[in-house]
Amino acid sequence: MFPRPVIPVIGLALLAMVISSRASDVGVPDFELYMKGRYVFERNCIICHGPRGDGNGEMAKDLRPKPRSFREGLFKFRTTPWDKLPTDDDLRHTITSGLSGTAMGMFSHLPPEDIESVLVYVKSFSRRWRKAENYAEPITFPSAPEWFQSSAKAEHATKGKVLFEAVCATCHGPKADGKGPMALTLKDVWGIPDHPSDLRQPHLRCGDAPDDIYRVMATGLNGTPMISFDQAIPPAQRWDIIAYVLSLRLPPVPVLGSAPPRQASTVR
Repeated sequence: MFPRPVIPVIGLALLAMVISSRASDVGVPDFELYMKGRYVFERNCIICHGPRGDGNGEMAKDLRPKPRSFREGLFKFRTTPWDKLPTDDDLRHTITSGLSGTAMGMFSHLPPEDIESVLVYVKSFSRRWRKAENYAEPITFPSAPEWFQSSAKAEHATKGKVLFEAVCATCHGPKADGKGPMALTLKDVWGIPDHPSDLRQPHLRCGDAPDDIYRVMATGLNGTPMISFDQAIPPAQRWDIIAYVLSLRLPPVPVLGSAPPRQASTVR
């Protein structure tokens, strides 16, 4: 009988030694969490994101938009400043809530310990997690102003239309339908066409609330042409733009198989 190969065991042992020796470094994972996270990733994520975390999983070629590559350490949906890594809470939110309009579904069924471990594993794909300068505290965002719940919202939306056409329409189009004059020329950092979102849709990838849109305007979407407007547009004007965008929102599409709302009977 041939002896069992020892190379994989040695490889794991070396990895454990490296992790233990660098336990005080930024972004160095706990070995047990890393291995558990690998198991969770292979059961839930590998088919889209690929075994190397490069977004080239078995199903990736048929998906639009393409699954995220984790190797560059660039994440769109964050509460941190432009070009900074997301917080663990940001990653948890994406995992459990999914991304509307994509193949990234909700993994809210995963136990918290599985989510914690897969976060550790996902971070192992990029060296950006090992450098302290890539981290930042989350931004504190203001709540929507009181006028958002009053008749004054229409007046602010009118102001927002002027601002939107001056700042956003080049990409998103004057009607916020994603058909601006630059729309077909835009690409992300991976060289993949990255068409602007149709902001009229009832469900956006960033979230549906006014606060979600504000967050994206403040942080930008790393790896895409959507930059941060934190220094370019004052907060008050951002809310005006958001009021305009929401005034264009289309009604939700009925879910397949759902029954239409019942009409009140006139017979007593």
